This record gives sequence, C-alpha cells and structure tokens, in this order.
Amino acid sequence: MGKKTIITKEENSEVAKEKVPATVAVPKKKVSAGVLNIEATFNNTKLTLADKSGNTLAWSSAGSIGFSGTKKGTPFAASKVGDSLAEKALTMGIKEVDVVIRGVGPGREPALRGFMGRGIEISSIHDSTPIPHNGPKLPKPRRV
Repeated sequence: MGKKTIITKEENSEVAKEKVPATVAVPKKKVSAGVLNIEATFNNTKLTLADKSGNTLAWSSAGSIGFSGTKKGTPFAASKVGDSLAEKALTMGIKEVDVVIRGVGPGREPALRGFMGRGIEISSIHDSTPIPHNGPKLPKPRRV
C-alpha cells in the first residue's frame, strides 16, 4: 500500500506557507490607455483589451468565466465578463479606453457597463457591426 507519513505541527506550518498562491498576478506591461473590443453574438460575449497599436493585453469571454450553453449569451454573463476584464485592466494600470463594439447580441451594453463600473474612463465608443451593402446573390430565375 505504501508508506504512511506523519506530519508534525512544525512541518505542517511550513508546508502551508509554501503552498499559498499569489492572489494578484504581476502584469507584464504597464499601459495607461488602450482599446476595448466587444464582440457580442447571440451565443457568447467576448471582450479583448489591446494597447493603442493593437497588441492584445488581456481577454475574457462568458465561456471562460464558467457560463455554459445558452447562459453564455445572456446580459448577466456579459456584465460579469466586463467586470472581470476591468479587474485585469486595473492591475495593468489602464486609466482610459476607446471602445469598439461588434455584433447585435444582448450583451452589448451590459458588457460595457460592467467594464465602466470599475472606474475606467471611456474616451470614445465606435460601433463597427458588419452590415451587408448589397446582400446575398439572388437565386437564378426558374426555367419552365
């Protein structure tokens, strides 16, 4: 079966001190301004935080937080996504962002409100939802 080890109180306290994880991750970059991309579909809400040149700093989605199935597309899930990404942004030192919104899902505004709730200033909001100019090609006329 194997050997049984007996841990005394002194050893146990040392082990507990070593295994305590760091609660706040140290960011690799310190950035003061960035761009927040919100992609809101009917099935999910994804947020990406980038610097001004377009390099991704952090991201979050409803699926990565723990929502599954139809709950990923809800406004509540989108607000939680915005809230979690705002915490990551604050650890990087971001003070203001430009927002680019894509999609017509129900999480467009709640994701932005969740992000704003942490005190990050929003300098501009741009909606770049793709709109078809001419639509799909029509079917061929029926030959009789």
